[in-house]
Amino acid sequence: MTQERRTDDTGRRTVDSPEVLKALSHPLRLRILRHLGTAGPATSTTLAAALGENTGTLSYHLRMLERSGLIEDIPERSAGRERWWRGVRGLDIRRPPQNELTDAERVMSAELDRLRLEEDIELARRFTADQADSAGWMRGSRSLVHLTKSELDAFHDDYLALLARYARGPEDAPDDARPVLLRWFGVPAD
Repeated sequence: MTQERRTDDTGRRTVDSPEVLKALSHPLRLRILRHLGTAGPATSTTLAAALGENTGTLSYHLRMLERSGLIEDIPERSAGRERWWRGVRGLDIRRPPQNELTDAERVMSAELDRLRLEEDIELARRFTADQADSAGWMRGSRSLVHLTKSELDAFHDDYLALLARYARGPEDAPDDARPVLLRWFGVPAD
């Protein structure tokens, strides 16, 4: 099971276990999480149809995501054998320190980095190609600032707090809300 520790007064939980890393390092699981995050709760049958997979495959991956604490079933919506799934809200997923990972876990970590990089490159392409036609839905900023390590840490924590302030799932969003993919990373320029 995942290791959790409270990080703030809002109930936001930090998870940083190798089990979560393993769950995230599979492309279909990332697609499942994205679908639940953008479209809202779903059954394995509706997920299979939306993602072009069979229900047996989806059920296996849903169990892996549930065990890692990334999704949960919705008992009040489930009936009989039909289970409804949703992403767990309020998680701050952190990578375990590299020196605490086994060689196999480092391989999973590298695979997750590769999958995320592919997605981020595609998002950058979409931003460049579609920004003019987005009616203001695509926003971005690039900056160069001089920070100490502790200031960078504080900036990162402030960014996470800002995300938490605006975070909600599709079932809680107003009718005019859209799913928006946000990215932030800092890289030393020298």
